[in-house]
Amino acid sequence: MLKREPHSELEKELFNNVFEKTPDYIKNLNLFDFDNENEFSFILKKEHLYPHSDENPEGLNLKEWFEGYAKEAKVSTAGIRGPQNILYPQDTRFPINLVGIVLATLAKALVAREKYQGKEIRKIAGSEVRYNSELYLDAIARIQAAQGVKTLTTKGRKTLPIWLASFLAFKLDLLGGEYITSSHGISVKTATKDLNSQGSQYLPEESLEFVNKIQEIFDITEKYGTYEIKISAKNNPLIDEAVMTELNDGIDLYVEYLKSGVAENLSGIKKLNNRLFVECVGGCAYKTLSRVLDRLGISDKYDWNNASEDPFFHSIGKYDTDPKGNKVFYDYSVDATVVAKRLDGTKFFPVIESLHYEKILKDYPLGTVVLITDPDHDRLTVCQIETAGSIPALDEYGISYITLDEERVLTVYSANQAFLMLMNYRVNQLKSNGIFKNHPRFIIKTTASALSWDEWAKHHDIKVVNVPVGFKEIANIMKKVELQIRMNPDKEVIVQDVFGQNINLGVQPRLVFAGEESGGMIMGTEDLIESLHGRKAIAMREKSATEAIIVASLLAAHLEEENKTLSEYLEDLLDGNNIIAKYDIREDIAYYNESEPDIEKLKQAKTEGEKQRTKNDLFYLSLAIAVKEGIADINDVKSVLNSAFETLSFDNLESVKFVGDGTYLKFSDKFVEIRPSGTDAKTKAYAGGDNLQNIAEFARILGNYSGMRTEEHKRLISEDFYNNSKETALNYYLKFVDKDSDKTVFEIPDYDK
Repeated sequence: MLKREPHSELEKELFNNVFEKTPDYIKNLNLFDFDNENEFSFILKKEHLYPHSDENPEGLNLKEWFEGYAKEAKVSTAGIRGPQNILYPQDTRFPINLVGIVLATLAKALVAREKYQGKEIRKIAGSEVRYNSELYLDAIARIQAAQGVKTLTTKGRKTLPIWLASFLAFKLDLLGGEYITSSHGISVKTATKDLNSQGSQYLPEESLEFVNKIQEIFDITEKYGTYEIKISAKNNPLIDEAVMTELNDGIDLYVEYLKSGVAENLSGIKKLNNRLFVECVGGCAYKTLSRVLDRLGISDKYDWNNASEDPFFHSIGKYDTDPKGNKVFYDYSVDATVVAKRLDGTKFFPVIESLHYEKILKDYPLGTVVLITDPDHDRLTVCQIETAGSIPALDEYGISYITLDEERVLTVYSANQAFLMLMNYRVNQLKSNGIFKNHPRFIIKTTASALSWDEWAKHHDIKVVNVPVGFKEIANIMKKVELQIRMNPDKEVIVQDVFGQNINLGVQPRLVFAGEESGGMIMGTEDLIESLHGRKAIAMREKSATEAIIVASLLAAHLEEENKTLSEYLEDLLDGNNIIAKYDIREDIAYYNESEPDIEKLKQAKTEGEKQRTKNDLFYLSLAIAVKEGIADINDVKSVLNSAFETLSFDNLESVKFVGDGTYLKFSDKFVEIRPSGTDAKTKAYAGGDNLQNIAEFARILGNYSGMRTEEHKRLISEDFYNNSKETALNYYLKFVDKDSDKTVFEIPDYDK
């Protein structure tokens, strides 16, 4: 057992649950000794590939582990995620474990060596604060060093935000990076995010390369009985802390980038009277963000909460009962926008309530802006202390809030609302500076994000490119745009969105905003961003809460000067831009308790939940594919849906489309997207429109549907077509990703020049 002491009763309960549910043979495993600072080898044995038993006491069941890992690698939107045994990280019963990370790291290193024979391979490695991150980072660095890969790490291998790792992978022209995080997921979850040479998350074909290499390793092990995996010494010179130290962990380069874009003029922030309140949720934000703000000369304008790093996130989002009232440890994650229901049916924000802001914000004045980030510091939730007298207007415009006291509320803006305000402020800033007209402008957004963004963009003559969920999808469009600018700088750039529409972005277009409803965003710069060896980009490849916080701070300063609240600004924005789809909602359907400490029960519950998720998905997906293949039309779909959902009307449904990872239903007055998680037993239902009650009802009913095929559904769609629709959809998705993509092979530069 790792020497780890709980810091609260809830964490103690979690540790006890894990300890009790871990069998002795797992507790006694000693496969790797990373406390050994010298080089050593791990011998992968044929026995490890098969289940543990009395006849096979060395069994690790790696074949079964790999089956799940490979499946997720093909579809993952944000790294290969999953729960881990937080006390016994060598536990291969869990999707993420030390053995798996060793194998995946080795496989990626072998693929890189084959591609770049004789070249100096450099990658960056970093992590946030999750359990076992230091161990995993040490393993990654030492395995890469053993394969001749130079790994850049922070001094002492301390934490680093995901966006900074991504930024440096591009800026320093590295082959890519390895990053350990699970964003705002529950505490027992973690993941390895694979970054390519662009600083973007791996696309499916990139993941398949190293997945196939793991299979090769298993085949060799099966054939010869063993496979040697070398681990370098801890002080191997290929594990390089000097570069990052010299670069001040990349802070100075990033500040230079910010000053070329959103941080060009910070005079408004410097005049602020109210301090801005930054909630770090125990993640890695403070260590980097505080230094960035200091370099920008505005650090005195911020207060901090939960700034110390803690893998349990200071109990944020953690409860001793589940949503059904059962006495059990339950983790809602640290996603501040998660909405849950109490036993009496009333809705609440479990994460924000666990922050106890009624006490912490007691002495903060009206107008204080609260900026909540997440453990790897790439997402942002915007809140503000406002008067209780604003409640009628908040209700009218669909702005959520929690009560702080009799006179004050804390407004909680969805990312759809917050980012609409931020992009609007940014565009007005560009216009007032007289530079908006210098380039045609566009935004990239996920289909699940607000319809109001599309409406706003049209009002400002800004083009919109819609993509599937996931920032790697956004980055893929960036690269397609850059390719056309590079090859034909004087020609109009035309890209296809996931709806199949060709979008003309104009000559030398510039990105105003790229983001998604889950809280991640980035903005572009006027001049193309250039790496140290000459690569150019319209924007960075990963969402950044630091960049979002700078823009939010500028907006807060502007509103303080105007004596306006965020809610008033949003209301004026919606009305002034003639936004019809003022409201948005997301319904999260989880089919099992992710916090279940018994891995066998967890696996079984997840498997059953995945079946429910898939049935729900296929009901809608098969209709979308049937329309696309020409065996059904929109009237057929209306008939099926009207008969299946008698309390809803689909008479004004205009189209139903597969959008890369979900099914998008476009109505004359709203949209609804049903999207299955590619990595978990969950369904997400998104909706936006002109009537909050109506879209909430559609999202709830469609998202929670069992997926049972009605007789009319069966008459329209054959069993074979239904069963094959997922594979057909995947082929359409891969064609979308590949169309007009940049096939340029990354060339490793001469790092000495």
